[in-house]
Amino acid sequence: MYKSDFLVIGSGLAGLFFSLKAAESGKVIIVTKDKMMESSTRYAQGGIASVMNLDTDSFENHISDTLVAGDGLCNREAVELMVRDAPNLINELISFGVQFTKKENGLDLGREGGHSNNRIVHAVDATGFEVESVMLRKAKEHPNITILEHHFAMDLLTEHHLGRKVSKSSETQCFGAYVYDKKKSEVRRVVSKVTILASGGIGHVYQYTTNPKVATGDGIAMAYRAKAKISNMEFVQFHPTSLTLEGANSFLISEALRGFGGILRNSAGEPFMEEYDDRKDLAPRDIVARAIDDQLKKRGDKSVYLDVTHLDSASVKKEFPTIYEKCLSFGLDITKNQIPVVPAAHYLCGGVETDLHGKTSIQRLFACGEAACTGVHGANRLASNSLLEALYFAKKASEKASEEFSGYRNEVNIPAWDESNTFNTKEWILISHNRNELKQIMWNYVGIVRSNLRLERALRRLTLLHEEIEEFYERTSVSVPLCELRNLTSVAYLIIQFAMNRTENRGLHYNLDHDTSKVW
Repeated sequence: MYKSDFLVIGSGLAGLFFSLKAAESGKVIIVTKDKMMESSTRYAQGGIASVMNLDTDSFENHISDTLVAGDGLCNREAVELMVRDAPNLINELISFGVQFTKKENGLDLGREGGHSNNRIVHAVDATGFEVESVMLRKAKEHPNITILEHHFAMDLLTEHHLGRKVSKSSETQCFGAYVYDKKKSEVRRVVSKVTILASGGIGHVYQYTTNPKVATGDGIAMAYRAKAKISNMEFVQFHPTSLTLEGANSFLISEALRGFGGILRNSAGEPFMEEYDDRKDLAPRDIVARAIDDQLKKRGDKSVYLDVTHLDSASVKKEFPTIYEKCLSFGLDITKNQIPVVPAAHYLCGGVETDLHGKTSIQRLFACGEAACTGVHGANRLASNSLLEALYFAKKASEKASEEFSGYRNEVNIPAWDESNTFNTKEWILISHNRNELKQIMWNYVGIVRSNLRLERALRRLTLLHEEIEEFYERTSVSVPLCELRNLTSVAYLIIQFAMNRTENRGLHYNLDHDTSKVW
């Protein structure tokens, strides 16, 4: 058994920033299912949205852009607090040693879809990698932080594990988590005064995703099983431009490339975004993704194309070195050839519901980053607000958790994990088969465009899968692939149920059976 003041599940920006803040008050254990650097943060290309020049931009404009993108479902107070604190957070990252791209008169501020001004602070086109590297280095150096790599969080420890019955989530307390040590094949108890879910997204519930392999919705599924409140799961953002080349594994082509002047074209070479939105190629992501989906279905094509060949080649190479080199590794020179792209599952705007301090409906449990629903994104996330939200709510959660943790005890008698009456099976093909079937169900029926019939069909097929997986889980020894499959099934169920309950087209949720008078 491990004991700590703070247990942090996840090693992306939200988890690391929380840990560095909380470590000033107590002992921190970070649990991460893979290597520390393997998170969605690492692959974030675009940057962090922040008003850095009040002479040319304003907090009110950033707030307005966020609210417009969120289509009326944002928590305005959460948005205002985050936006106004953004410059302080950027300056704190700079003080940590993060090297953002600069120009002669200060930071180089980019622009992305949905933004009314240039306000994207970035490190060329590898912002996430730069920020994650600096945060990780500081975390490793901190004496109060212990990092457990290759440890998979399986379930949150609550009154349920103490044999107590609780009628509602607000009376439930979280005491830590059961954690599987992948290298030793052992389940450990990590008992903590405060637990933080910073476990990232759910991309691998879909057949095509820009997310790393670790994005299997583990934190949300654990919180759901513990009866925490979950919100806005129907709002899944599909990044409109994912590279579609053999072996590319849905590599993301940053929206910043369109902000730089890139143009989307169909297979006939025609620019098509002007047909769907006055903002053309800089329209919000949900509109661009649906437009691409519409073009593909109308024309029967496998992809559309992002064209930057008309731009200065030297500038493209300088501003987007990661994208240029990645495409070149597949034999595609983007300064000479158009980039084939399709939409792919990218970001979840819903998750474990929190207040303005990152507190969930379960006592002693906080959430931040993509696993949380803080109210900032509403029905659709504005580009480059994700890393900002992770920073802001990690900071607020660390402040509140550091204030409260001393009042909690972690001397609870949590029973050891019981694997009696289970066995190792040779039928691992069942896991891979069920996972592939789950991803296809979600992609075909609960993707960019939905309908009542598609959702009903998805729910019926998912119900059968769920029964098979739970029966298999009950009699089989612990394994990460099986636990991930179980979590993905829970996440899929939540997305379907929330989508079925949404009786209007709003933001990222588009149902053919609802009012389609305003398609775009």
